Formats: sequence, structure tokens, C-alpha cells
Amino acid sequence: MDYGLPMNNHMNDTQESYLSWFFRMESAGGIVLILAAVLAVVLANTPLQSYYALLIDTPVEIRIGALEIAKPLLLWINDGLMAVFFFLVGLELKRELIEGELSDKRNIILPGVGAIGGMAVPALIYTYFNLGDDTAMKGWAIPAATDIAFALGILSLLGSRVPVSIKIFLTSLAIFDDIGAILIIAVFYTANISVTALIIVATCIVFLIFLNMRHIESKSLYILVGLVMWVAMLKSGVHATLAGVILAMFIPISSKIYKDQSPLKDMEHDLHGVVAFFILPAFAFANAGIAFVGVGAEHLLHNVPLGIALGLFFGKQLGVFGFCWLAIKLNMTRLPQGMSWYSLYGTAALCGVGFTMSLFIGSLAFEETSVNMLFDDRLGIILGSLASGCMGYFILRASLGRQQVNAS
Repeated sequence: MDYGLPMNNHMNDTQESYLSWFFRMESAGGIVLILAAVLAVVLANTPLQSYYALLIDTPVEIRIGALEIAKPLLLWINDGLMAVFFFLVGLELKRELIEGELSDKRNIILPGVGAIGGMAVPALIYTYFNLGDDTAMKGWAIPAATDIAFALGILSLLGSRVPVSIKIFLTSLAIFDDIGAILIIAVFYTANISVTALIIVATCIVFLIFLNMRHIESKSLYILVGLVMWVAMLKSGVHATLAGVILAMFIPISSKIYKDQSPLKDMEHDLHGVVAFFILPAFAFANAGIAFVGVGAEHLLHNVPLGIALGLFFGKQLGVFGFCWLAIKLNMTRLPQGMSWYSLYGTAALCGVGFTMSLFIGSLAFEETSVNMLFDDRLGIILGSLASGCMGYFILRASLGRQQVNAS
């Protein structure tokens, strides 16, 4: 993120090349994600709905001796494939903190403050509409999430006129948002705890520490330990996707054998395409299919979808922009080069696209309740994300057009 600070030209070139590749990958993946979500909604509202439901409810079982993992396909996607997504998030986070944009504290203040506001205000709005309903309050964190792939996919529709500083700000804010989501999942969305399974998880972590300290770079060995840890986490009551984040923290970022290689960056590069073009679209396809037949005003005005939609739409705008405005006015930081107040507000609106992470948190929040609120939370997520995406797009389009006119 460029705040007018001098940087080494070679670092700039390398970073620019990596960022260009990253944003191309994320933007294209965001478009595929949109198409997968639309396809799910179409299938859920046509005579093919029964086949769609049959697919995502297909039982899948793995048994090795006494060890059995039996889940419908939907939960294999949510608990298994999403662990790979969180592994990639962990890899990106570690790289950014060690040598990326987040390694310089001057670059993390604005997106960090924005992320705090962007999580707190939507959660407060949801709480306002659902306070007193213990079941509904389990979903308080749903509108706090930002979907970086979806948001960058929308941003890509504006083409090359989008300054890199806006993309970096949005990505950095989403990383902090992911950190918050990870902490929320770990603390608030855990089932009955199995001490034996947690002991196995702790043993895996100790072994990962040993591998890292001994500079062992075998990717297959790390993945094997991570797989054992994922199974143990699945049986522990702590959500299994957290195994992906923990594993990522121990992958070496530099090689002691080949000085010009990085095990972490290699794995990150290999996983980006899989996550962007398969895992996230598969998750969206499996979770976004809601039937709108018979949906009336009473559904739209129900406290859960209303709290989520307004939290994503108004909460993100007010939280991200308001906290960033306050931080800048208090001289804690300043606007990145190439970003105006107008484009900052548009980016804040775009942060209201919660989709993937909101759906994921929603599935955790309501899967164990006796009241089926999955329809309510999906309705609110889709409406809030759609409204936020449209508003963010049009504000940024007008803002960037104005900047081009002023520059000429």
C-alpha cells in the first residue's frame, strides 16, 4: 500500500508482478463465484430443485477401522474443502505479516481500523434487531464478514482504471476481517469439546513446531500432519477448518536448501487456482440455493434476514468508512495515494459483500439449533451482499470517472 513512502525499486517490481497475478486470479475467481451462486439459485427455483437437494444431501462416508467420518456432501464441502480455503488464508496472512504489505505497521493502520469498524457496526445492527431472541442471536457475527473474492470480482468489472491502492486496501481489510472471523469461529462456534481429540491436535502442533525448527521443507509431511490434525479437530468439537489456519503458520516461508525458493509461496501459488475456481464456487453452489417461491414481505422483514441485510449494507458502509474517517482525522494515518474520500466510501460499500464467509458463519451459527434459520440467514446474506455490491460498484464507477476527468 503506497502512502507516499519510499521503497526499493526492485521490491516494487517484484511486488507489482505478484500483486498483478493475485488480483487477476481473485477477480476471475470472483466472477466464477458469482456464476456458481446464480446457478444454485436458479436450480433451487426450478423443477430441478429436487435433484439439487439430492446432490448436496448425498451421504459420503470414510471408515478406517473404528474411525468413521460420515457426512452429507454439503458438510464435506463446508468442513473439508473450506479447511483448504482457510489454509490458503493462513498462508497469505503469514506472508503478508512477514514480508508483505502488513509487515510495515504504517500500512496496516487504515485497513485494520476499517476492519474493526466493519465488523463491530454490522454486529451491533444485527444485535439491535434480534436482542432478546436467544436462537437468532447465535447469528450475530454473520454480517461482520467480507468476501474478498466476490468483492474483487465486482471491482474487476471497472477495469484497469481502478488504482492498485484501492485493491490493496480492500485486500488488506479483508485479511484483517478473516482474522476476526477465525477468532470468532474459534471462540464462539464450538460444539461439545473432546479432550482426547484436542490432545491429538496439541501433539500435531508440537510436531509441526519440531518440523519448522528443524527447517524440514517436505510439503507432503506437513500436509500429512495437517490431515491428522483436521480429523482430530473435526472430532474435538472445535471447528475443523481452524486446522488449516494452524497448519499454515508452520509452513516455512524461506528455504534453507534452495535460496531462491519458498515452500510457503509455492503452496500459496498452487492453491490459489484450486480455491478460486473450485473450492469457493463449490461452496457457493452448495450453500446459496434458496427457493424464493412463496417469499413475501413477512420473510423479508423477519428479524434475522433484516438484521443481516441491514448489517451488511449499512453496517459495513458506516463501520468501515466511519472508523477510517476518524483515524485519518486523528492523524493516525492517511488516505492511500490514488484513493479519494468518495472512492473510500465506495470501497466501504463493497465490503458489505459478505457472501462466502457470511454463509459459512451462518451455517455454524444455526446448524445445531432446533429452529431452521438457514433460509432466513441466506436470504439476508444474498439481499445485503447484492445491494452492497451494486452500490459499491456504482459509487466507485462515478468516483473513478471523476478522478480521471480531474487528472486530465
